[in-house]
Amino acid sequence: MTRYEAYERLKIDWASDGVLRVVISTPGKLNAVDAAGHRELAEIWRDADADDEVRVVLVRGEGRAFSAGGDLAMIEEMMTDHAARRRIMREARDIVMNVLNCSKPVVSAVQGPAVGAGLAVALLADVSVAGRTAKIIDGHTRLGVAAGDHAAIVWPLLCGLAKAKYYLLLNDVLTGEEAERIGLVSLCVDDERVHERALEIAGRLAAGPAEALSFTKHALNNWLRLAGPTFDASLAMEFFGFTGPDVREGVAAVREKRPPRFG
Repeated sequence: MTRYEAYERLKIDWASDGVLRVVISTPGKLNAVDAAGHRELAEIWRDADADDEVRVVLVRGEGRAFSAGGDLAMIEEMMTDHAARRRIMREARDIVMNVLNCSKPVVSAVQGPAVGAGLAVALLADVSVAGRTAKIIDGHTRLGVAAGDHAAIVWPLLCGLAKAKYYLLLNDVLTGEEAERIGLVSLCVDDERVHERALEIAGRLAAGPAEALSFTKHALNNWLRLAGPTFDASLAMEFFGFTGPDVREGVAAVREKRPPRFG
């Protein structure tokens, strides 16, 4: 476990033989992703890929939430600091591309809220298992920035352009049940069975033919790589938005617990 000891926001252990469990952990904040957590979510996939003992990665949130997205301190840093904005934009790209390029299958177990960078990992996983009452929301346009990072690259492919536009533009919340119905997640199970079912699937994958699974994942993910220019454009538009007035109103509305009043 030496290579994983430096991680602070991710708790990492072996769920079973060959299954590396990655737990997003920010106690008391619904596993919101701060600057350190964002960096670690970009890095963990390369470490797991390079570890010969890892056959599958299982990712979940601590407790009864997956992740409430980026925390407000990190967002406010992006709004005011160009160097931070540039760094976090690069990490956002790495989160997406490193999950796609990790040669090991990734299984996500989604309970409670799943938003922003956490949601990117949940939906880019090769198999996603959601609880019936999970609350899936992209959150970007509600905050006042474009739906960048994972959304433009994966939502239209998973659930079709009409549904992707509806949920990304309006930011309606999807339950796990509705997410499965439209094809956004692989499976929906009762809330209390999410982690059990995800671990069962991870175990089956770990016992499978590693090379065949890796090659199959790589080939299928070429559908997502073909959308690379769309992804780059959406990411640039998102981070341009962090310099504008709408995001200032969006953050103020979150802090003041009121609906935003965009101009």
